[in-house]
Amino acid sequence: MTSMRTPRHLLVRAQGDDSPLYLADEEGAEALSRFTRSVPLDDPGLGLTESLAEQLTSWSRARPVGGPSPRETLRRYAKQGLEVAQPLARYLGPQWVVRYWDDAYATDKFVCWGCRRLHWSLDEHDTPPCPLRVTVEGEYKWYPLRAEGFGDFAPDDPAAGLDLSDELVADLYRWAADFDAGMEQYLNDRDDAKDDARRGELDLRGRDLAERLAREAGQARTVTYDGLA
Repeated sequence: MTSMRTPRHLLVRAQGDDSPLYLADEEGAEALSRFTRSVPLDDPGLGLTESLAEQLTSWSRARPVGGPSPRETLRRYAKQGLEVAQPLARYLGPQWVVRYWDDAYATDKFVCWGCRRLHWSLDEHDTPPCPLRVTVEGEYKWYPLRAEGFGDFAPDDPAAGLDLSDELVADLYRWAADFDAGMEQYLNDRDDAKDDARRGELDLRGRDLAERLAREAGQARTVTYDGLA
């Protein structure tokens, strides 16, 4: 289940260390100067995927060195860092407050885990902009995903902010289409034995899809499987 603890602040800033992630030296401290504790990318408290950890490492090691860098170089590097900080924020979700240090402008901003924007203040959203609890369910002529406030929705609906892989999106669509086709086949032949077999196979696929969705959605969301209607 998703923890309800007070969100911790995490700073993304490349300073030549193996990891560009930092925590404050004291719990609850928010001043930028207090973020001095380097966090290993394999820290179990973060639970980062191998791909995300590799992106952070690659960006950190590519930091321009050797004296003052041209502003255009810093801007390009800062943009690359933001492109890494945004998926980090989406993966960690509301349990963490991700802050990003922009070397080009010497400023830090909050990286929103839901709307993918940068904010000057922490309280830009009154409510979470994306669903935190997602259900996978097969129902005739419905999309395969459900969430309170969203109803049924497509796996690649940008409003949901799931940012799933193309492969998983395609498999979810295919599963929903196969469920519809199975229902139509049953209405035509009324063969209970064949329908039970089809539903059994669809149920196994649905459980597997829910597990894959939970892995890709990261710590930000809770994913459940609600079977076939």
